[in-house]
Amino acid sequence: MPAPAPADLLREASLRVTKPRVAVLEALVQHPHADVDEIVHAVRTDLGSVSTQAVYDVLHALTDARLVRRIEPKGSPARFETRVGDNHHHVVCRSCGRIGDVDCAVGHAPCLTASDDHGFSIDEAEVLYWGTCPDCTNR
Repeated sequence: MPAPAPADLLREASLRVTKPRVAVLEALVQHPHADVDEIVHAVRTDLGSVSTQAVYDVLHALTDARLVRRIEPKGSPARFETRVGDNHHHVVCRSCGRIGDVDCAVGHAPCLTASDDHGFSIDEAEVLYWGTCPDCTNR
């Protein structure tokens, strides 16, 4: 089944469909784990002139609507992706910064059971695995 079109995702989230919002979603489909500079470049390639602030505003709205997920690996600018709602994790290369998706080790989000939840109702866990990617290992 093909992924829903960006315009349909925006409508389902009760967000107005605008060219910058569609362009940002399309950029993130093409460039998962992109930082703001990469997204701005992709959006400008698609639309022409668009301000960096406009892209930040779109990312904020899309993140609030849970259409986009923001991840912040230590020592790296914030990254964004459209894979949301499945509580997956990430692996990060210490050398080049490449990021990959990692599904939960067991079929059902085992990491949602904290050793001490301090009374919180936990609905998401964020795990980062660090290592060296195959390209950097083979250099």
